[in-house]
Amino acid sequence: MKPQPSGETPAPLRPSDWRVGVWRSFLRAHATVTRQLEQELVGRGVPIGWYDVLLQLAEAPGRRLRMADLADRVLLSRSGLTRLVDRLQAEGYVRREPSRDDARGTYTVLTREGFEALRRVVPIHLGGVQQHWLAKFSDDELRVLSELLGRLAAPDTTVPPEAATASEPPSSE
Repeated sequence: MKPQPSGETPAPLRPSDWRVGVWRSFLRAHATVTRQLEQELVGRGVPIGWYDVLLQLAEAPGRRLRMADLADRVLLSRSGLTRLVDRLQAEGYVRREPSRDDARGTYTVLTREGFEALRRVVPIHLGGVQQHWLAKFSDDELRVLSELLGRLAAPDTTVPPEAATASEPPSSE
C-alpha cells in the first residue's frame, strides 16, 4: 500500500483511530528496544548516547566532526550534545581541536581511548540489536520494514510545496 496521493484531503484523525495505535506501537517498540540496549551498554560503562557519538566519530573521515555535523548525525538525541561531549572529553574518549580553516570552528575528534571503548562495546550492542530487534523478524519482513521505514527518512514528497503554503492560515499583519 502506498501513501495517500497528494490532492486527497485525509479525514481528521481521532485519538481512537486504529492508525494512532500503530503509531503508539512504533513508539513503544522504539522505547523498549532502546532501553534494553541502554541497559546492556551502561553495564559496560558506555551509555547509548556515548556509543552513538563515538560511532559517528569513528565513521567520519579522519574520525573528526564539527559539532554541527555531529549534531546532524547522532541518531538518538541532539539534546545536551555539548554536555555529552564534555563528559566524553573528561573520560579521554574525545578531544576538541580548533579548525585550521575557521578560527571560530572546533572539531570533536575521537581519541585512541574512545576508539578502544567503542571496540569493546560494539559486540554487545550488535548482539543486543540481534536479540531485541532482528530476531523478531524474518529477512523478508526486514526487507519490507526497511522499505516502509525508508519512507519516513526520505524527504516528504506527498504534499506539493504550493499546497502546503495554501493551507497555512492568513497572516495577521
